[in-house]
Amino acid sequence: MTETNAPQVPEALYASLTDSVRRLVDFTIRSECDAATIESVRAKIDTATDELGRALIPGSFGVQQEISGSSIAWGNAVIGLRNALAPPLDVHHDDDGTAWAETTLGAAYEGPSGQVHGGICALLLDHVLGATAHKPGQPAVTGTLTIRYEKGTALGPVRIAAHIDRIEGVKTFAVGHIATSDGVTVRAEGVFIHPRRSTT
Repeated sequence: MTETNAPQVPEALYASLTDSVRRLVDFTIRSECDAATIESVRAKIDTATDELGRALIPGSFGVQQEISGSSIAWGNAVIGLRNALAPPLDVHHDDDGTAWAETTLGAAYEGPSGQVHGGICALLLDHVLGATAHKPGQPAVTGTLTIRYEKGTALGPVRIAAHIDRIEGVKTFAVGHIATSDGVTVRAEGVFIHPRRSTT
């Protein structure tokens, strides 16, 4: 984990930029504008991209540490504040150990017509099931993840929920599902591991 030396830009401004890019992605998929409009927009996007590219961190964003000591994973594919590919999820933890999140999946997440891509379902479940095993300063990594697709997951609002089934040593066994207004569409079981800390 590295300390970020980036200029102090308000978090809300980063979030606003990411929301704009998400909107751009959605419109790029669904637009039926003429060729001249598409070319005009492409040129503007290239200009904006070049402007953002004037100051880049090397490689990926990773998990950075703020001066306050808190961790930020803004590049994360599921929860990243600055990742327009992330829905993003805001994972909640209930007192009974349940982890859950609600989000709306639009055109960018489509697989079969009108339905969420199965790989996206697996991605979301992997993250929320893993969140049941996460502890401050002790991240858990996925050992195995088993997915059962019961029916198609329609694009739109979804709820992902998971809870711990049992714990055996460094392994946390979790179960969870994705649900829409039509009920549960995908179920998952996973094993998440707390890597042993090196003694050297």
